[in-house]
Amino acid sequence: MKNTADLADRVLKALEEIRPFLQSDGGDIRLKSIKGKVVEVALEGSCVDCTVNQMTLKSGVEFTIKKHAPEIEKVVSS
Repeated sequence: MKNTADLADRVLKALEEIRPFLQSDGGDIRLKSIKGKVVEVALEGSCVDCTVNQMTLKSGVEFTIKKHAPEIEKVVSS
């Protein structure tokens, strides 16, 4: 089984993959925590008030994180 540091590295790699798309619209994303199989992120910039940020979170961010870290079951934002 992969260790916690490896999981965090893979989640951060996923965020780096999605970050340019968010930044192109004036937003950004930051990893807040990984608790069990749940990743908590903070959407920043224009992503905070965007009307489609939950769709972006699920179809973009969560999809990309699960691609790099399939053991993650859910991504939430705060």
